[in-house]
Amino acid sequence: MRKTFRIKKPEEFQAVFGQHRSVANKYFVVYQAAKPTQKHFRLGLSVGKKIGKAHDRVWVKRRIRQTLLELKPELPAELDILVIARPAVAGKSQQFIKKQLIHAFRLARIVKDEEHAKSK
Repeated sequence: MRKTFRIKKPEEFQAVFGQHRSVANKYFVVYQAAKPTQKHFRLGLSVGKKIGKAHDRVWVKRRIRQTLLELKPELPAELDILVIARPAVAGKSQQFIKKQLIHAFRLARIVKDEEHAKSK
């Protein structure tokens, strides 16, 4: 994923947290903030130490990024999205992570239900 698609700076994270628009399931918390002037969505990831050692956290981040690359055409361009991984996601497969992330995005109304009905 290109650097222009990432949220890295602490003040950018705080701006999204400040809007208090979040949803959660057992595996992820998803925050979103509207940015009408953006040309594409931006993503911020947070994977805490409770997930495991550094290589475990990187593994989870890669799975999340891969899922978002696959969902890229369906994601609205005007959003900043923060994904916080919960400890329950540690050691899960790519397919499981994708399914749970899509579930969290449906709860947040970022993607539509019918777009991924066939992926069940």
